[in-house]
Amino acid sequence: MRMRKMKNLEPRMERCAAYRIAEPQEKKGQWRSLKPDCTALWVEVGCGKGKFTAETAQANPDVLLIAVERCREAMVVAMEKARDMGLRNVFFIDMDVAEIENIFAPGEIDRLFINFPDPWPRKKNAKRRLTHRGFLDKYCRVVREGGEFHFKTDNAPLFAFSLEEFAACGLETKNVTDDLHKDGVLGIMTGYEEKFHALGTPIHRCEVVCKPFVLPKEEKKGPEET
Repeated sequence: MRMRKMKNLEPRMERCAAYRIAEPQEKKGQWRSLKPDCTALWVEVGCGKGKFTAETAQANPDVLLIAVERCREAMVVAMEKARDMGLRNVFFIDMDVAEIENIFAPGEIDRLFINFPDPWPRKKNAKRRLTHRGFLDKYCRVVREGGEFHFKTDNAPLFAFSLEEFAACGLETKNVTDDLHKDGVLGIMTGYEEKFHALGTPIHRCEVVCKPFVLPKEEKKGPEET
């Protein structure tokens, strides 16, 4: 997520220090110690300014939610939301999701949320898409077998690509829709999602059941587009 640099970023981060996990690798395999009575550990990838994060944590007080965001300017806004709402079951990490296996132990996560990631539309950047098989392999290592990740996007080509990747990896998909809010708003929206919905843009969503799999070999292709 791109945002303008904040001159007062560090003081704002410091005021939200209770919500930030500065050394997340030290929590690997022990995340539930942050809320010993939690019934599940959920992780959100790319939380942005945290509307979905805060509202999801508020609606599920028995769940421990860890939000990942590499843009600190966005993350501090999300942390401030959590702080102002008095939430005690959500914490934040500023890191790249590519490092997820260094932060969470095998099978430690119950549910993963991937909301409106960068579509990386150029074919040469396909491996950067958060639903590319390389990332799916990482998710299925840290999400318990039978656990799920929930994926939402406004980008139809990315959704089509993602469904193909899920199938190639032998992953079961459920509740697949190309227009989530067709008959009225369903579930908690992100900030972006509200804007897209207001413009009449269909929201694509599905749930994917995690399991161990052998990473498929990449098919040979001709010269990639730029």
